[in-house]
Amino acid sequence: MKKKELTLLDNLNKRLQKWLPILTPLSLVLGVLFQNIGVHLLFLVSGLFAFMTFSSSLSMNLKDVKSFSKHPVIILCSIAFLHIIMPIWAYFLSTIIFDDHLLTIGFVISVAVPTGVTSVIWVNICRGNLPLCLSIILIDTLLSPLMMPALLHLIVGETIAIDTSSLILDLLWMIVLPTVVGVLLNELTKGNIQASLGTKLAPFSKLCLFGVVMINSSTIAPYLKQITWELVGVILLVLFIAASGYAMALIIGHLLWKDTQVVTTFVFIGGMRNIAIGVIVATTYFPAKVAMPVVFGMLFQQVLASLYSKVVEKYKMKYEIISV
Repeated sequence: MKKKELTLLDNLNKRLQKWLPILTPLSLVLGVLFQNIGVHLLFLVSGLFAFMTFSSSLSMNLKDVKSFSKHPVIILCSIAFLHIIMPIWAYFLSTIIFDDHLLTIGFVISVAVPTGVTSVIWVNICRGNLPLCLSIILIDTLLSPLMMPALLHLIVGETIAIDTSSLILDLLWMIVLPTVVGVLLNELTKGNIQASLGTKLAPFSKLCLFGVVMINSSTIAPYLKQITWELVGVILLVLFIAASGYAMALIIGHLLWKDTQVVTTFVFIGGMRNIAIGVIVATTYFPAKVAMPVVFGMLFQQVLASLYSKVVEKYKMKYEIISV
């Protein structure tokens, strides 16, 4: 019976993963349509996200932190790309195209959040360096309560008051604490917990993601009920920034390292984002309009990852010989 249940959960997880590019925008639409329900469920969001983080961290261990000594330059470059280059790029484009400080903050948040855990899937599919990928995810996640508030203070300026201490505490509760617990459990069970518990929690973690998107989408519903040129512009710029992030990561990765496995890892680490945490930060600490670019980032992330996986495969076919 247990084996049958595990098979059902595994099949459900695979189906949810396959339909992620469709179910994510569908969750957004449902959140907008049922905004009156969603706004009353906002209190659930931080708990749902903490569960998602815990579930994802069960596959990580302390070796991922220790590997910093093996690849310090790659890890530091990845963090610099995620939290310096991309936020500057987003700030530059959004200030040129939109004369709206709230949208600028939203665009910066959408790229300043930690790298996405789902990058592991694409690094694995494209045969990148999986241990390195896990190391960057874990280190970047643990640094997020320091880096995100600092970056937001630089961008926000004096126009909007932001409760930094509450933001740091929320990030600790939603990201750092569940990650530490997950890593410790993985260490104590010598990796067995991922097989025994992680696989069971995986489909529920994805359902939580849809729940987070649906609930938070209700806060930006007033901006989505009327199609305006500003709305179209926001969506197109979100798509361009997301796509250019992958492209820039590929170019920079190729210039810095000739190892195709490292380049592959850098592309998906640089392109994927833990956007759900950005949505929570935007809706909790800023006016609703700030969440617009962040929420729309969820629409394209998996689709772009799928497209760039084909680009990466072609790149590897061309340059694999050099790295051998």
